[in-house]
Amino acid sequence: MTTTIKHLLIAAGCAVMTLAAPLASADIEGGKQVLRRANGADPSTLDPQLATGAWESNILVDLFEGLIARDPAGNIVPGVAASWERSDDGLHYTFHLRDDAKWSDGEPVTAGDFVYSWRRELSPQLAAAYAYMLFPIQGAEAINRGDQPADTLGVTASDPHTLEVTLARPTGYFIDMLGHPSTFPVPERAIEAHGSDWTKPGNMISNGAFELASWVSHDHITATKNPEFHDARDVALDEVRFLPIDDARASLNRFRAGEVDMTGSLPLGRIEWARENLPDALHETPILATFYFAFNQRPGSVFNDRRIREALNLALRRQIITHQITKLDQPSAFSLVPTAISDYDGPQFDFADQPMAERLAKAKALMKEAGYGPDHPLELTIDTITNPDTKRIPVAMAAMWKPLGVNVTLQNSDAAVYYAKLRQGNFQLGMAPWIADYDDASNFLDLFHTGVPNNHAGYSNPEYDALMDKAANTLDATARSHTMAQAERVLLDDYALLPLYFYIQSGLVSPRLSGWEENPMNDHPSRWMHFTQD
Repeated sequence: MTTTIKHLLIAAGCAVMTLAAPLASADIEGGKQVLRRANGADPSTLDPQLATGAWESNILVDLFEGLIARDPAGNIVPGVAASWERSDDGLHYTFHLRDDAKWSDGEPVTAGDFVYSWRRELSPQLAAAYAYMLFPIQGAEAINRGDQPADTLGVTASDPHTLEVTLARPTGYFIDMLGHPSTFPVPERAIEAHGSDWTKPGNMISNGAFELASWVSHDHITATKNPEFHDARDVALDEVRFLPIDDARASLNRFRAGEVDMTGSLPLGRIEWARENLPDALHETPILATFYFAFNQRPGSVFNDRRIREALNLALRRQIITHQITKLDQPSAFSLVPTAISDYDGPQFDFADQPMAERLAKAKALMKEAGYGPDHPLELTIDTITNPDTKRIPVAMAAMWKPLGVNVTLQNSDAAVYYAKLRQGNFQLGMAPWIADYDDASNFLDLFHTGVPNNHAGYSNPEYDALMDKAANTLDATARSHTMAQAERVLLDDYALLPLYFYIQSGLVSPRLSGWEENPMNDHPSRWMHFTQD
């Protein structure tokens, strides 16, 4: 989720600490349960249909609820839809909305709200980065291109509590993806009244377990319990504060001081320290995510030369990065799709098992063929998000590429600026981590389909597109998986990306916080959490 994009920030900062400090207990304030979440970057938007960052998604799943929701373990549970059925051919879904679903202003959430919201998501004027997720729905792609009017979308409200959805093709992951914020309902009346300001406190109407109370840019976002939520009586937290702390060193310090209750990352240099000093709070969770760098392959880019893309991949010592720099020993990535994804057996780079000496010799030869070497170096800029730990990885990459005749310049920006650069193609080699929005290989492979907004590389290969289109229209699950694997084989043979590792997410959670569970989707709605007494 998301990312990019449901995208994941890398941990930042290194603190010098030798002794563990006692954790404070400031989570009960004035008799209220208050959860403080270190949440990475400041959101660029709280519009579910425009948000692309993981730090935005964390907030949106508290403020809004889609047709389905997820429990603490990441399993699908009913959301606004109390139940649903699928036709035998897999093309028609009927969702029965719960009678007690309400917006935060007390008005009912209806099937018509989803019709409005999904049409809005697909409108060419909105230019939503995640519009393609709805393409399995009949008419969706044509509407998004501007070729058909919005009312041709295969989504209708047969009555206020019944939503009918007709797909263009069977889509096994359709229910799974309805937990993504881009599919959540948005309030038409608030949008019509306030335009783009509808997401501001006082203007926002939402339907989740919490409602927006305040938003002070670069300081905090506060959400309070929504009394109109259908399950409000079982929501224990009174308030959630999202703190935009994108420096993992600061997050760690504030966690130790009792000022935050959970963090999404740790400084790379403090993992071993935390294992020894905070074992009850530390979580190291394998999740469905790939940390990779995108080659900008738009016209005029040096990376239009496949030989250079292959050489840089060959010379990268992934295990050194995961063992000596990140300290998490993440599985090295020789593919785009994580090996733990369900119902998929994908390929990997052919060189994955080759000795490093052979790989380096071939890399040097390829660079020489491309016209580069120590006497005529390739000048390369790597873009990353601003923080000390993020910088350490490309510094190591630069050292590994030096023997090839590559001179690296590092350039960093804050998260909002950085991801704008990715979307605009204003980079050479850019950090582009991706966390699964749903458990299906297509969620990763769609990133390299021509024209997809999250295709930051600008990659375009007709053979790849044809295979992914074929997979999208394949009914048999085994045959579909095989076709997607063929597509990934094309992607890897083309060295279209620079994958480093599959994620192990490190973070700290107060031992007094119940309802937080490790799960491969890395989803942690505040709805399920509460503090226990000491």
